[in-house]
Amino acid sequence: MADTAGRTDLREQGRRVAAVFGVHEPSGTRHPLVAVAMALPLAVLLAVVFGGWDAVMTQASSVAGMLGR
Repeated sequence: MADTAGRTDLREQGRRVAAVFGVHEPSGTRHPLVAVAMALPLAVLLAVVFGGWDAVMTQASSVAGMLGR
């Protein structure tokens, strides 16, 4: 129960800070595919820039193997 109270307090603090800067909180939630579409290009860019493409492909292969594909 304490963990939930902490998150609620943090969320309320974020709302107050946003109100000070005039940022309005969007209503509703973002669809998971929209979130993936927003994050995936940056993830690919970072993997290519920092040379981690092989590591990303190895992890993806491992996850696919665990899922039985």
